Amino acid sequence: MQLTLQSPVQYVPRIGPRMAKLLEKLGAITVEDLLYYVPFRYDDFSLILPIARVRPGETVTISGTVISIKNAITKTGKKLQEARVADQTDTMNVIWFNQPFLTRIIHEGDTIRLAGKVDWFGHKVIMSSPVYEITKTEGSRGSLHTGRFVPIYPETEGVTSKWLRGRIAYLLDTVLQQAREHLPIDIQQTNRLVSLREALASVHFPKTLDEGAQAKKRLAFDELFWLCLRSRHQRTLWEQTKHAPPITIPKEDLAAFIQQLPFELTNDQKTVVNEICNDMTRATPMNRLFIGDVGSGKTVVAAIAMYVACRNGLQSVLMAPTQILAEQHYQTITKLLSQLGINAGLVTGIRIKNAGILHSPILIGTHALLSKSTTFKNVGLIVIDEQHRFGVEQRKLLQEKGKGEQTPHLLTMTATPIPRTVARTMFGNLDLSILTQMPTGRTKIKTWLVPKEKRENAYAWIKKQLRETGGQAFIICPLIEESETLATVKAVKSEYERLKGIFSEFSLGLLHGRLKPKEKAGALERFRTQKDAILLATPVVEVGIDIPNAIIMLVEAAERFGLAQLHQLRGRVGRGSIASFCLMFTEAEDEITIKRLKSMETIHNGPQLAEVDLSLRGPGELFGSKQHGIPPLRIASFSDKTLIHDTQKAVDTLMQSDPLLATV
Repeated sequence: MQLTLQSPVQYVPRIGPRMAKLLEKLGAITVEDLLYYVPFRYDDFSLILPIARVRPGETVTISGTVISIKNAITKTGKKLQEARVADQTDTMNVIWFNQPFLTRIIHEGDTIRLAGKVDWFGHKVIMSSPVYEITKTEGSRGSLHTGRFVPIYPETEGVTSKWLRGRIAYLLDTVLQQAREHLPIDIQQTNRLVSLREALASVHFPKTLDEGAQAKKRLAFDELFWLCLRSRHQRTLWEQTKHAPPITIPKEDLAAFIQQLPFELTNDQKTVVNEICNDMTRATPMNRLFIGDVGSGKTVVAAIAMYVACRNGLQSVLMAPTQILAEQHYQTITKLLSQLGINAGLVTGIRIKNAGILHSPILIGTHALLSKSTTFKNVGLIVIDEQHRFGVEQRKLLQEKGKGEQTPHLLTMTATPIPRTVARTMFGNLDLSILTQMPTGRTKIKTWLVPKEKRENAYAWIKKQLRETGGQAFIICPLIEESETLATVKAVKSEYERLKGIFSEFSLGLLHGRLKPKEKAGALERFRTQKDAILLATPVVEVGIDIPNAIIMLVEAAERFGLAQLHQLRGRVGRGSIASFCLMFTEAEDEITIKRLKSMETIHNGPQLAEVDLSLRGPGELFGSKQHGIPPLRIASFSDKTLIHDTQKAVDTLMQSDPLLATV
């Protein structure tokens, strides 16, 4: 079988079905995937010296003949493998630990290359645990594992970097010429990018570190470029093929409605309201992403948009990912709009409120809105909250259910703090609005990182605060039940039993994802009505909980959360008039973790915290496994602002000169 870039990776010689399954864990399913599986660093074995010139402390490559090799045991009982290698200048002792199979692979008389660190072993200068390469195994690219900058790849059990080098070197020799250059030459020249084939070859086996960096830059540029171009192309198709119901803005009535709100809109909110109203007057349906910091008032802005749609005789539909969040939206929007005669209906997995609910001017619900039994009437606006928690197909289905001949306006919202550069790259198909200002009356929540030795003092302080203010507290644990592998991480069930003794004068509630819907609703209602003073919960309360009397947020094992999630949790308190606090408990001691968590004490702005997390932890941990709308990057990084800017500029230039994308 002739290999192509799209061939399943199992057909590459020395891979087969078993190894293909292991490679699938690394995301390498096709030959092309394996070619693009780039190293994350290089071992510098480029210094090649004769044995007589090597010195302790150096990392070098030597070449010689194996004089002897045997298994041995030290006086302390350690199993090791001893070899003696000679070249024309001298001999050297070499040792490996716990690798008895080496005596079956390396034999006396073999010509061998060894790469590693030279050091003292007792009174002898030796090479310890070096990478070995028997000369007869060299391929057309020469040595793969020694005498050069050697690629080190992310590995999984059964797949080593050494094995990957051999398979990738084979592909570079056999299928690299099939890689087609797709970037226009002017973009390559403007951005000083090497060719695609040169990049694929050099990223794996560079002659210099700079050559490897330039190769990786080219492949990272491609990844960001196609991500950005795809979003921009989707936007063009949306604008060309979608048509929206005509909406007239009732300016005087809208101004009167905003005027009678029980609070004044922030400048950010006013800006976003204007952006949404402008979008809704156009023939092309709105497609706007609305990023709002925790507590910044996204729901109010969405309610204003719904009011405008309703005044035009159009229905509005709001879908939220959880029953808790849907009910919160229902209560807030009902409070704002019912006095104007605009009623909302609630559709969740366990109940439907109001007769004729599906014909309500405003329909709020969970995934239940997607069921076959729900049909909408003349929908003009769809709002999707925490949009990353819904798949593309779910969002598409909601739009399909909501439209007749025309496409409803679409407003997607999220409280997840996303750095602006990342948002504009990922969501180039959407218009972007960002709220950062807090509504009048919202105060900054005092935040402290609490080390383990101050735990008991913190408990005493919490009791004092609850007694004196009559406030309530959240205690968040990352796990539901204790884990043998995470023995030091608090679990909510066991903590509930333990803390009932510590906080014996207060009533405690318990909330986690394994409770039945009625049990969850009951636990939340007890806390909302102040029957429970303390609620122990998993991060299920991260969004959609508004308890004005809650003044303390305690987070156990804070190091296990991203700053975005900690910021979300912190936003559950400070919603009333009483001073509020966030305590982060940690037993971590490493410098980067402490620096990251300490940033919560001084930074109260979500996007700023997201930037800190991005720089310290990287995008994978920043967005977490739940962020299904965030596309993974295999080569590029969302923290590389310069490269993101360059790719966006290249896409803008291309779309202007070639809107039909005929050249790519």
